[in-house]
Amino acid sequence: MRPRDDLDLPWLAERERRGPVLRKGAGVTPTAWFDPRGRALGSFAFALNRLTALGLVLYLYLHLGVLSLLLRGEDAWSDFLRLATTGAFLALDVLLLFGLLFHGLNGVRIALVGSGVVPERHRALFWAFTVVGVLALTAGALRILGGG
Repeated sequence: MRPRDDLDLPWLAERERRGPVLRKGAGVTPTAWFDPRGRALGSFAFALNRLTALGLVLYLYLHLGVLSLLLRGEDAWSDFLRLATTGAFLALDVLLLFGLLFHGLNGVRIALVGSGVVPERHRALFWAFTVVGVLALTAGALRILGGG
């Protein structure tokens, strides 16, 4: 559908010119979101930030459900604690720690870059916070899995 010729709008000439940016379509396909080719570091950080946010929201609901076991009495809570101290559940705790660290540290990076404090250093901040996160995750995982 062509725009009406009697309209004198400044963007019409730009709109008629073909190019990847000006074409209209349905948008990105669902599988393209997971395609890593040609993506910048910020794209990966954005995608992982969204995934960790969804995981943390899911954990919040699970946590509230687990706390409701307290209403069922001491036996129900003791049964849950026996299950929660198994290796599989402790590994899920390490995964939760990863999600918390990544989401929190990446949020600090985004806040610093977005507020104009260090907008040109977003890549260095990402890697610095990655090192801090890996160190904290390692210490936390050893504490959780090692029991010490």
